[in-house]
Amino acid sequence: MQYLLMIYQNEAEYAKLDTATGQKMMGEYQDFTQSIIQSGNFKAGDRLRPTTTATTVRIRDGKTLTTDGPFAETREQLGGYYLIEAKDLDAAIAIAARIPSARLGSIEVRPIWVYD
Repeated sequence: MQYLLMIYQNEAEYAKLDTATGQKMMGEYQDFTQSIIQSGNFKAGDRLRPTTTATTVRIRDGKTLTTDGPFAETREQLGGYYLIEAKDLDAAIAIAARIPSARLGSIEVRPIWVYD
């Protein structure tokens, strides 16, 4: 089964990390990504640009409305994701727990809807 692991953390807090800590975390991400590629769990994944670069799109009364930034004001922002293959939710949670940002923010694990 496929799961989307959504990585949330506070962008403002992340920006305060010193260079050495940021580089260490990037190394941890590289190691983690390589491990799930080698295990066959990796399907896709990317880091996202900050929410200041986001645009939210809505259609209301047939008109396209756009606003800068994300729709919701939250303490943590979506910063990236992994699409993985795992045998069950417990296996997906075990993989999510190894994502470096789980120590600073949260990882939402959500199954992918499979259409018949």
